[in-house]
Amino acid sequence: METNYLISNKYKIPGWLLLTSGLIAGVLLLASEFESNFLEMKVLALYNGDSLFTNDEGFFKIIENSIVDEIIAIFIIIGGLLVGFSKEKVEDEFIYKLRKDSLVWAIIFNYIVLMFAIVFIYDFTFFNVLVYNMFTPLLFFIIRFNFLKYKS
Repeated sequence: METNYLISNKYKIPGWLLLTSGLIAGVLLLASEFESNFLEMKVLALYNGDSLFTNDEGFFKIIENSIVDEIIAIFIIIGGLLVGFSKEKVEDEFIYKLRKDSLVWAIIFNYIVLMFAIVFIYDFTFFNVLVYNMFTPLLFFIIRFNFLKYKS
């Protein structure tokens, strides 16, 4: 089965390394309650509206920020894309069907979880749910696809 959107199988191992290191670092950052001054540097903010006590809000501002959480998010996203969209050693129609079914299942399941959160979670905790929701479709897909592949 010829698929144009899949990349070479050789990217699967670096993808797993990036994904697992990003997830571990993310859990550690979450456990430390996002209090990291590590890798703090000046960065370009397209919009800065977070300044409650200064007049420093506006477009295209240079701000001081720790980039640890951004690096972790990039590791999770790139690692997840590499793992999820790397070809298998044998990429046949059965694997194609598993991949397609897992992707559809992951999207439906993700939006069911999101609807549950919309109804039952409020305030700033809901914002946290939305942040984690950036990663869940990809993670649900990878988990489901590998589970079905292992089961068969």
